[in-house]
Amino acid sequence: MKPEFLLHLRQKLTWLTGAILLIITLLWLADRLWPLPLPKDDLARVVLAEDGTPLWRFADANGVWRYPVSNEQVSPYYLEALLTYEDRWFYSHPGVNPLALVRATWQNLHGARVVSGGSTLSMQVARLLDPHSRTLSGKFRQLWRTLQLEWHLSKDQILSLYLNRAPFGGTLQGVAAASWAYLGKSPQNLTRAEAALLAVLPQAPSRLRPDRHPQRAQLARDKVLRRLAEFQVWPQSSVDEALEEPLWLAPRQEPSLAPLLARRLNRPDSPPLIRTTLDASLQRRMEDLLMGWRARLPERTSAAILVVEAENMAVRAYVGSVDINDARRFGHVDMVTALRSPGSTLKPFLYGMAMDAGLIHSESLMQDVPRRYGDYRPGNFSTGFGGPVARWRPARRCRCPSTCLPCSYWKSMGRNASPPNCAMVAYR
Repeated sequence: MKPEFLLHLRQKLTWLTGAILLIITLLWLADRLWPLPLPKDDLARVVLAEDGTPLWRFADANGVWRYPVSNEQVSPYYLEALLTYEDRWFYSHPGVNPLALVRATWQNLHGARVVSGGSTLSMQVARLLDPHSRTLSGKFRQLWRTLQLEWHLSKDQILSLYLNRAPFGGTLQGVAAASWAYLGKSPQNLTRAEAALLAVLPQAPSRLRPDRHPQRAQLARDKVLRRLAEFQVWPQSSVDEALEEPLWLAPRQEPSLAPLLARRLNRPDSPPLIRTTLDASLQRRMEDLLMGWRARLPERTSAAILVVEAENMAVRAYVGSVDINDARRFGHVDMVTALRSPGSTLKPFLYGMAMDAGLIHSESLMQDVPRRYGDYRPGNFSTGFGGPVARWRPARRCRCPSTCLPCSYWKSMGRNASPPNCAMVAYR
């Protein structure tokens, strides 16, 4: 009897091993035939100020705005709220939580309505990457994609996909885009109440949008806060303070600063986050300043402002035109990089050097007349000459002819007015 038992056991183990190998082979083939649709290069880009404030955004082909962040760039309050409310066992289960599925099924049947869902964060990411119908076949497809996620990616990578792909209403995807759009701040600086609000929004982004349905959003937020107190993730006193915090939203507006610079930097090989040295506050003030001068400018005339920090040559403000939407003033033309007369550019520096040398003063008359230096005959952009020109007129109205001051200055100063010396003054 003993040899027969061992033979029977060996046969069962052989069949079991063969079945396991067959299943593994089939899963391997299925993984090759239907690979996981991981996100490709993201065409959604955001141009950032030096401190990370969004200046301008470029949506992807579907009009979606994302602001990519790593797990470390998100407030710990948000991660605690998200994992406690959505998936407490995220780092323990293999992608599917059987206990959560059983609990959700029982609660939904007992309540005769959808009380809770059993989807893990991994399952939610799987659905974001490969949307499916709410049918039985769709559920199996979601489970398959979930297993693929767990095979190919680490838990932190799956969490990162959720942080950057979860829907938050409208064209917003990702917690960072939602944080800037709804709260006007970085996701690193969320309060407990704000973290709870953003943690619950992806459950029903259209129904809970705080800018459209503030009461629903606040009720959902408070539910998350109470759950955090129930599981003792946050102290009850902190939760009570958060419950008292009103639902405050920043004025909703898209990033709309430095548009011409943003277009210049948005190239096919640009990263999703395009970082600049601009100061967002200074940029806004300079754009408002130039817009205030708009009514004083002649028709079909634009202007530009470029603010550069002298110590390190970092560009702090870049206003390429008066109004990018004003076609009559050619607002789409970047006047910072537009070609212009080098003589007009250097006039302010030449004025300074001439005054330092005692050649002119505030009431000097200068002769705008034809001149000749060997075979060289300098001319004005207007092609004409104005005769005697008061120094205050060109200085205040920027109409100094291109020949009068440079020629007089070079003639009087000789070698001291060499181009390198002028360049050094301009640099300083």
